[in-house]
Amino acid sequence: MTQVQKVFVPSQPLEPGDRYGVLSGYDPGVRTLPAGFRLAPPFRELPIDIVLDKDVAVTLRDGVTTYVDILRPAGAQKVPVIVAWSPYGKGEGSAPAAMGVFDLVGLDNAIVSGLQKFEGPDPAYWCAHGYAICNPDVRGVADSDGDSVLWDRQEGRDSYDLIEWLARQHWCTGKVAMSGTSYLAVAQWFAAAEQPPHLAAINPWEGVSDVYRDLVMRGGMPDTGFARQLRDHSYWGNGRKEDILAEVERYPLINELWEQKIPAFERITVPAYVVASYSNTLHTAGTFRAWRRIGSSAKWLRIHNSQEWPDYYDEARRDDLRRFFDHFLKGEDNGWDQTPRVRYAVLDLDGGDRVDVAADEFPPPEVTYRKYYLEARQRTLVTEAPTQEATADYDTGATANLVSFLVRFAQETTVVGYPKVRLWVQADGADDMDLFVVVQKLNAHGTPLQVFTVPNRSARIHDATERGASILRYKGSQGRLRVSMRHLDPVVSTDEVPAHSFDRVQKLSPGEVVDVEIDLLPVGLVFRAGEQLRLVISARDPFGPWMPGLREYRPRNSGRHIVHTGGARHSYLQLPITAR
Repeated sequence: MTQVQKVFVPSQPLEPGDRYGVLSGYDPGVRTLPAGFRLAPPFRELPIDIVLDKDVAVTLRDGVTTYVDILRPAGAQKVPVIVAWSPYGKGEGSAPAAMGVFDLVGLDNAIVSGLQKFEGPDPAYWCAHGYAICNPDVRGVADSDGDSVLWDRQEGRDSYDLIEWLARQHWCTGKVAMSGTSYLAVAQWFAAAEQPPHLAAINPWEGVSDVYRDLVMRGGMPDTGFARQLRDHSYWGNGRKEDILAEVERYPLINELWEQKIPAFERITVPAYVVASYSNTLHTAGTFRAWRRIGSSAKWLRIHNSQEWPDYYDEARRDDLRRFFDHFLKGEDNGWDQTPRVRYAVLDLDGGDRVDVAADEFPPPEVTYRKYYLEARQRTLVTEAPTQEATADYDTGATANLVSFLVRFAQETTVVGYPKVRLWVQADGADDMDLFVVVQKLNAHGTPLQVFTVPNRSARIHDATERGASILRYKGSQGRLRVSMRHLDPVVSTDEVPAHSFDRVQKLSPGEVVDVEIDLLPVGLVFRAGEQLRLVISARDPFGPWMPGLREYRPRNSGRHIVHTGGARHSYLQLPITAR
């Protein structure tokens, strides 16, 4: 049996450049940043005096020394602390790369102090409200010792050690929380699963929860564009960093290495305020998966209608998060426990979105699942299974390498929850198929409806999202599957959300027709009377890469793809329909 081992390559030292913020250099000591202090001209002034404990050494259980920056309100009062865990550098909030992200999405850098980690909580706000912020350089990053790993249970153990160290500090009440988006959200699943005694609450704001399924092998396809970005442009340090691309090439099926990159969801029992969206093609599936599976009895879910960065730094949303933290870290009786356990959005895509729709669970309990059967002759979706067998096909090498099916709604219909498809498919001239499935909303005239998720509406953002950058312009719900990886995991699959085991390869024989189930990203969409839904089955991802500049995945397709409908092979789209 082949021994499963991580693969490491040398890191690059952190040097001045786009990843280098004002406070990134190693400069240990304690200093006070006075009220009115401004880190650099683009940023906001500090509203209070803040003590900066810079480059404080923290020793982990295996002897590795890491360094953290702590920003806390001046004075003798003890405060709880919020950890922003990521490999992006303690001072990256003021780096040109981070400021460029704000410019890209249309946010003013003046809404933050620049003291925050990229995608993390801003000390200017939180210190003014009686919290400290801890920005660590994690294992292997910058001047910290050790080899860095990517989203792994090792990070959970390291987080445990940091959390317990923070709780013992003279300025800390003993209450520790975590917050942040993307990487900072993912780290929280792993930290909470280790159950550090002083971790009082978490706030994962959109992030993957399974490295194999969400990052490197989505749908069983080696789509590694963002993994390459992480490997090559993060984890700057003096040691080694994990080579996730080499690992996925060496271990293309689920094994112990990938299982260590899935948090133990059932062990996450702390209060959790989870934030999700329908539109982040990297984060959405993982955020909802973790929400469903974590063991916390005190968990809240809010699904917004924008993109994570504008949502995270929105003043009202930040105040809402503070109510959650005040309740669980300060013991305030502020009514948080009356907050609906789920607040979801229903997208209109034409200016009529509804947000903060209250429910006890997601999908809401009044949802019923309705099957819309594919009818290949008319290319329609119908509510009764066709009795006559038919096929629709496309040449995978053609420009129009797709087939689609339409349904027009006679009355207003709201779809909220988890869509899926079950398809009977065949490959002519190949032994495998990379399938991409998309659900789009069309207006009554058949025009696809799309909406930007960020404040930027410039010509540049139109260009960037024309093909790709799918997290910045929402175009619909999507799913994907390599057909040879179609085996379902009997433990976690449900009728609503199929989950694949990815532990075996089942190639197709000539002429073989197989049925596959493909989960699509969760949706909240309203269709007015006369509007249409379009189901697209394609040999390539119609949305392109999820962020500008990422390498686009090239599917391994050849020959023709054939979709069977009707008779004993009734392919269908299953939609969660609500009466609201």
